[in-house]
Amino acid sequence: MSNGRFIIVILLGLGLLIFGLTAFTVNERELAIKLQVGEVVESGYEPGIHFKIPVYQTVRKFPSRILKIDDEPQRVFTLERTGMQVDYFVQFRIIDAVAFYTSTGGSQFIAIERLREIIRNSIVTEFGKRTVQQAISVEREALMRDMLATARSTAQGLGVELVDFRVKQVEFVADARDSVYNRMRAERARVAELTRGEGREAEALIRSTAEKNRTVILADANKQGQIIRGEGDARAAEIYANAYNQDPEFYKFYRSIDAYRNSVGKAGDIMVLDPDNEFFEYLNRSQGSQ
Repeated sequence: MSNGRFIIVILLGLGLLIFGLTAFTVNERELAIKLQVGEVVESGYEPGIHFKIPVYQTVRKFPSRILKIDDEPQRVFTLERTGMQVDYFVQFRIIDAVAFYTSTGGSQFIAIERLREIIRNSIVTEFGKRTVQQAISVEREALMRDMLATARSTAQGLGVELVDFRVKQVEFVADARDSVYNRMRAERARVAELTRGEGREAEALIRSTAEKNRTVILADANKQGQIIRGEGDARAAEIYANAYNQDPEFYKFYRSIDAYRNSVGKAGDIMVLDPDNEFFEYLNRSQGSQ
């Protein structure tokens, strides 16, 4: 190889070495800062190739993807001082590389430990504002939202954003479980008895209302019956009067026959009367004519 070619190869190698020492790349899943003697001199790099002064300047990169903290269950106390175990996880991401570096030295381990402390304080604070019933069922969504809001404001000082805060499970601690269950059972029994009492009260009201309506209906029916019977009696009296006016003798005969039928029309009936009584007038007249 000639000297000229050898020099070109050397220069090309030196160029590549210098390029490798001065150039660095940042992809879309990273955040990068440039340090000069331990101090941040530049940040906010776009994805692509960038340059630095070798040895004198260094570059630190941090992931911009969502990270997860899945901590051990935390023991807390509710508003009634009931002990509970809260199992949870938190998702976060680095949004300010400069603040993250200055507050944690760029260590994810330190950042996670500080976030755990912030999150634990948030859990203790928010559970302490709520009753057992609110914590385990009624306000679960509001509880997680408030815990996230409380921890998020503090976490911003670390250059990170809390993305999500989820409570996976809430359990009573062993020494409080039985007393809580007994208290809840007593409360359910009280509500059940109250419901039964309301049911009995409603039943009595329905029965009294039905009895009242029955009495009113019977009274109205009796009234209507009396009116109808009165009208019928009046009509019958009118018919009898008309019949009497047309043939008084026949009317008297018909009434006597009707009286006989009503008086002795049943088997075993006995009537003791004087044979000459007016009651047997038409009967005696009939025998006399035979």
